[in-house]
Amino acid sequence: MRHTPRYLMTDPGEVKRLIRNHPWAAFISPAAGGLVASHCPVLLEEGEGITIATHFGRPDEITHEIGRHEVLVIVQGPHDYVSPSWYAPGDLVPTWNHVTAHLYGVPELLSDEENYAMLARITDQFEHHRPGGRSLSEDEEGTRRIARGTAGIRLHVKRFEARAKLSQNKQPEVRAGVIAELESHNPALAEQMRLAAELTARR
Repeated sequence: MRHTPRYLMTDPGEVKRLIRNHPWAAFISPAAGGLVASHCPVLLEEGEGITIATHFGRPDEITHEIGRHEVLVIVQGPHDYVSPSWYAPGDLVPTWNHVTAHLYGVPELLSDEENYAMLARITDQFEHHRPGGRSLSEDEEGTRRIARGTAGIRLHVKRFEARAKLSQNKQPEVRAGVIAELESHNPALAEQMRLAAELTARR
């Protein structure tokens, strides 16, 4: 990841917020047979540092050689193309605004009980706000049987690289114009740009 100073996210709290709001991640492992990737939802475990939990469908935990080496986890927030037609005449270079975090660490496998508890929590995370939301506890015997086909994983993040490229190199009036254009089709990215502008103003 390119380390342009103005775009770097160094606050673990901001990375945690990104994970909470965008909990779909790519896990990439340098396995003996070559690079391996899986995509799965993640649960941010609150506490010191950054810790995430997830599950793979078996036998992906073997394919990834979980516990034998460091993995890269990519969390992608809102992103979109920024057209130079949104700038003043003469400014012709387009770009892509995005919020992205790369997380590194050696994951550990969860016990069957820990895995089931994690699956219950991650299900509740996505179900609690839905009308008629469901819970694994409604059929614990059946859901425990299905859970045996998954492998739970926990990753204590040892280091991260994160970038929020949100037109910080442009003048405030240009950023405001980009935000206005994004509001209609990518309000999440527009909101990230507003937050970035507020953080810049406070520094």
